[in-house]
This record gives sequence, structure tokens and C-alpha cells, in this order.
Amino acid sequence: MKINCGLIVSDFDGTLIDDNQRILPEVREAINDYVRAGGIFAVCTGRMLNSILPQVRSLGLKGLVIAYQGTVIADIETGKIIRNGGMDHYAVAEICKNIEELGLGVNVYCDDKIYTDYPEDNVYISRYERIIGVKATHLDRKMSEFVTENKLFCQKVLTLVPENERKKVYDELSRRLGDRFDVTCSATVLVEVSPLGDNKGEALKFLAEHYGIPIEKTVAVGDNLNDLPMILAAGIGCAVGNAAEELKAAADFVSASNNEGAVAQIIKKFGFA
Repeated sequence: MKINCGLIVSDFDGTLIDDNQRILPEVREAINDYVRAGGIFAVCTGRMLNSILPQVRSLGLKGLVIAYQGTVIADIETGKIIRNGGMDHYAVAEICKNIEELGLGVNVYCDDKIYTDYPEDNVYISRYERIIGVKATHLDRKMSEFVTENKLFCQKVLTLVPENERKKVYDELSRRLGDRFDVTCSATVLVEVSPLGDNKGEALKFLAEHYGIPIEKTVAVGDNLNDLPMILAAGIGCAVGNAAEELKAAADFVSASNNEGAVAQIIKKFGFA
């Protein structure tokens, strides 16, 4: 088989894996066929690097993986970091204070560590830790004070909220912080703040340049608002069937859902000539 688009970049949660956290056999087979034919398949996720590396290694992928929404790019085989962005403790503390003023809990992400002020028995944080496979360090004090005292350099800040409150929290944090930081959502209960410009769209452009592939020969696949910059940057932007409506509206193609092998469908439609 001859490839058509040379680079396909996929989100992970809600896109590449199904709702049971599995990569469906047909998706794995389609990826392998595409890579064997000479295509580059990459994962771009909001997850931290030590959460996503075991997943992409289990797929047998080579090359680069993008973590933290584009802030961190690393070599899959060696784990060597190619690009490591983030925010200094002044910026992180400011974000934390704004979230605290809304009466919400805070997670901060510093390389391979998560610090949280949620209690260990909180249903949201417990489920989140299980999904990403990383245990957080729980604090019983204000996160903004902890960040300042320890001068933490972090990749992102996150708050977990009930699904019916996500839009309200997203809108408020966007109003307060959106001119200086990237405010986005990667799941129905997550609102995240990261460095301005360190998004999935810029990461896709980085990969295309790294591999020498024209941007018009790239495909991006996603399901949530944090995937929007990537969908808009790619030659062909695809939203899975379970994607947020805003993403579907911006996409060139809407596929089946993540539970129906969406990425396999997209690879077969756009990956080969």
C-alpha cells in the first residue's frame, strides 16, 4: 500500500482508546499497517509524559510523543525530552489563586509529579489517578502557597469539576486568564491551564517540520476542546463521533466514535492513496 498523508496525529483519551481504556484490535492493526507502509503515527495528549509513555510503547510506536498538550515532546524509545516547556512559580501561583477563589480544588503538574489539594477519598481524583496510572501527592494546604514556597516550575494546572459545571468554570477562567494562558478542556470534568502557545496545534507543526512532512499532508484526530488547535492546524482535521460539538463544527471530517474504531476508519480513509 502507498501512503497518502505522511503524518497522522491522534489524541489519546476519548479518541485512540475506547471508554474502557482499551485500544481496539482494528485500531492497532490499522496503525501497524500505516506505519509499515511508511507513515508516521504520533500521539498528542494532555496526559503527563510518564502516563503516556507506557501506552505508546505498548503500541510499538517509534519516534516522538507529545505530552502536556504540546508543552513536552519526547522520544518514545529513550524517554529523552526534546522540548520541555512550562511556567515559572509566579505564573503557576497566579493560576492557582484564581482557581482557589472559585472554591475549587487544584492539581499542579511538575514534570513527572502531580500535587493536589483534593482529599484522597475524593471520587474525581481517585478515578483520575486510576485512569492515568499516576498517584498524586496530596496536600492539606493552599496550592498557591505551596507552589510559591517551593518555586515549582510546572507544565499545567488543572481543576476537576462536575460535568454540568465545566462550561461555567471554563468561561470564568478564560475570562480571568485567557489573555496570558491557554485555558482548555480535555475531558468532560477537566478544565486545564497551560502556557500560552504551547498547544496541540503548535506541537503538530513541530512534528511535521521534524519529519519533513508538508502540513497539507498531515491528519489530526481528536475529541475535545484541547484538540481544536491541532484540528485547525492539520491538513485534514478529524473529530471522532463522540467529540464535543464545537470540535465537530470545526472538523473537515467526523468519523465513528472512539468505541467504534474511529482512528482505524480515519487511517483507512486518509492514510493511504
